[in-house]
Formats: sequence, structure tokens, C-alpha cells
Amino acid sequence: MYNAAHIRTHGEETLSSAMAYTTDHLQRAVEQQTIPPSILLDQVRRALETPLFRRPQRVEVRHFISVYERMSTRNEAILELAKLDFSILQALYCQELRALTLWWKELQLQDHLSFARDRMVEMHFWMLGVLFEPQYSYGRIVLTKFFIFISIFDDIYDSYSTLEESKLLTMAMERWDEQAAEQLPGYMKFFYNKVLATMKVIEKDLDSQGNKHANYVKNLLIDATKCYYNEAKWREESETSVTVEDHLRFSVPSSCCMHIVCLALVVIGASVDAIEWTMTYPKIMRASCIIGRVINDVASHEREQEQSSGERPVISTVEACMEENNYTAKEDAYRKLRELIEESWMDIIEEMLKSAATRPAAPLLEAVVNSTRMLDFLYKDQDAYTDPRALKVVVDSIYANPI
Repeated sequence: MYNAAHIRTHGEETLSSAMAYTTDHLQRAVEQQTIPPSILLDQVRRALETPLFRRPQRVEVRHFISVYERMSTRNEAILELAKLDFSILQALYCQELRALTLWWKELQLQDHLSFARDRMVEMHFWMLGVLFEPQYSYGRIVLTKFFIFISIFDDIYDSYSTLEESKLLTMAMERWDEQAAEQLPGYMKFFYNKVLATMKVIEKDLDSQGNKHANYVKNLLIDATKCYYNEAKWREESETSVTVEDHLRFSVPSSCCMHIVCLALVVIGASVDAIEWTMTYPKIMRASCIIGRVINDVASHEREQEQSSGERPVISTVEACMEENNYTAKEDAYRKLRELIEESWMDIIEEMLKSAATRPAAPLLEAVVNSTRMLDFLYKDQDAYTDPRALKVVVDSIYANPI
């Protein structure tokens, strides 16, 4: 009942009441230890932490194999096949990570961009949460390379560059040629040329594979930089009070959640209609972006406030929520924003429950949900991408530890 209640939509008061009731009773049962230590107790704790529908599939597969192995009713043949499947994909993921690590070392970006986050393993883990199937191996590599660059762009626009430098970089991206690099500061010039060279190789590879949407790779990267610049410009020039909705108008596109889903559709060969539809930020896509933006802001709020300088303070949805509602305590804003996250999950469920005649193809919806699950996993309790120590146990279980 508890997990089922989380697959609810707006206005389902009975289901919402059932969720509140079961949550209260399950929490008390765990606290009062009325459930004896067992597989059931572990599952109850896990359900209270994150409903099944919101958990990344490969992480859940790894966990449930260990649960199923302890069940007296297990089927040994099914268990053996599950372990074999996991081991095959684990070996494939490690091959991909090896190729990506060699590529990253050859780029030598860390020598020129020491301020940027070096998160190759975490990024690949993020992308396999969006597309985990073996046939999408090259797609995962493309997604990882693309979003490693996105991560660096994020650090440049958000933390390192001046607004004028950001403008120059955005203009160079729109031009998309080597000559445009001459107008950039030294650290940007090196990075810019590496981006262009890598994207051209990806486009050539996709073309050779018969993928008809290779041009979207470049277009999505250009669009992401424009989103970053628009937010940076708005943040620096805004002089009026900011509401959460005002903030989301700029920060939803710069979350780049749409870009993850759209690029995933490109590499799996989805239709042009599906790709173009995603780029319009339909309700399900906007809901996913809101979850990504807000959950990230809440998780990283304290760290960003400690690190921000007086010259360039960080204005997130948390500050906007506090200002809009006259809150004096950040905890009140956290609670209010978590309500927005729950509402956005309900928007996603509503869109998924529409009739087959009116909803987009299943791969599109699956990509949106998988992407949102990873956002929830990475940012629910803390910013695990920026500080990946919290991911060590899970990452080891996916890549390193034999099953």
C-alpha cells in the first residue's frame, strides 16, 4: 500500500490519506521495533526512505538480488539468471568506464580547468540510470561525454566566469567554429576547442551508425550554454523580488534535465517528433525539470551559501521561497519546496496514465522517469554529485564488487 500510494495524482484524497496513515504506522513500527529484524524490516525502511517507483532500476536490481537470495521461497534458476545478467552488464559498464577514462586523460582538461569538478565515474553512473540496457552502450558513452562537458559549463557559468566572459563563450558556441575561440580567455579557448573536436567525432560516429539525428547533439549543447547564460544574466541584473515561479522560468531550462532526456532519445534513435516534443518542455518534462532544479537547490543550499562571496551571492529557489513566503527559517522553505517536488511527481504520474492514444511513445516516457529517478537518488539527501563520498558503496556495488 505504501509504495502504491506514491503512484497517485492530484485530487486523489483517499489515496493520500492512505499514504499518510500507512507512513505513520510504518514509522512507528520501525521506531518501536515491533517488526523483528528481518527481510521485511529492511524493505519497510527502504520503502519509507524512497518509494519503489522512484528508485533507479539498476540500483534496485542489485539490492533486490541480495534480498531475493535470502528468501526461503527463492527460485534458484531465476536467481542464477539474475546474477548472470548483472555480471554481464557490470563487465560492460567497466569497459565503457575504461574507454571514458582514457578519453578524459587525453583531453588534459584538468590542467587548464582546475576549478571544474572531475566526476567521470559519477557521471557514467548517472547516465546508466537513464539508459542501462546493453544495446545502448555507445549511447551511454555519448551521454557521459556530453554531460561531463555540461558539468564544466555549469561550473564556468555558475562559479568562475564573469558575465562578460560568459557572453563571449555563449556567442562562440553559437558560431561553432574554431575561429570563434580567438575571442575567448585562455582557459575557455582550450576547453572550447576540445568540445568542438569531441562533438564532431560523436556526430561522425552517429552518422556512420545510421542515426539521422546527429545534428541534435551540437544543437543541444549550444542550447544548454544559452540557458546557462540567460540564468547568469538574469541573476546578476535582477533587482526585483524573486518568486519561486520567477526563478523557475530561468532555472528550469538551465537544470539541463530536458537535455538529458532529449539526448537519450537521440542516441536510441527515437523519432524526430518525440525529440522535438521533448524540447518544448511539455508537462511531464517540465515536472521532471522542476524536481531536478528544486531537489538540487535544497540539497546544495547550505554548502553554496557558505561558499558564496558577498560579490556574487547564490540565489536559489530556497531564497526565492523564503522571500516569497516571508520565511525566516530555511527549514520552512525546504518543507514548502518538498511539497512542490511531490506535486511534480504527481504531474509525471498523470502524464504516464494518459491513454495510449494520446500519450507519446513509451521510450520517451521511460527516459523521463528514469532521469527523474536518478535526480532523486543523487540529490534527495545531499548533493552526491558534487560530494560523491555518499555514492561510494552503491558505485562499488555497480562497478567493482562481484555479485
